[in-house]
Amino acid sequence: MNEMDAAAICKALGDSNRLQIMKRLSTGEICACKLLEQFRITQPTLSHHMKVLCECGLVTARKEGKWSHYSLNRKTLCSFGKFVASLSCCGEEGGDL
Repeated sequence: MNEMDAAAICKALGDSNRLQIMKRLSTGEICACKLLEQFRITQPTLSHHMKVLCECGLVTARKEGKWSHYSLNRKTLCSFGKFVASLSCCGEEGGDL
């Protein structure tokens, strides 16, 4: 993963609603209608959040009828995790801060 991709993901995760959405998606695919119920936000607001998460590659969308179903893109999430894990301020893995 390059720095530009990692920066886009960091920006996407900089919103607490999007972090909560990611946490909910970690249990599996969820329909947009269920997310709307859980978050008590408007449909346009949810659409904006999901657009941001999809554009950076963290989430994938699947249309079924009029609803979108969202799931985590585990490949991107794992790549981002490895990128973050590669950052070190101590010169050794697992060192104290």
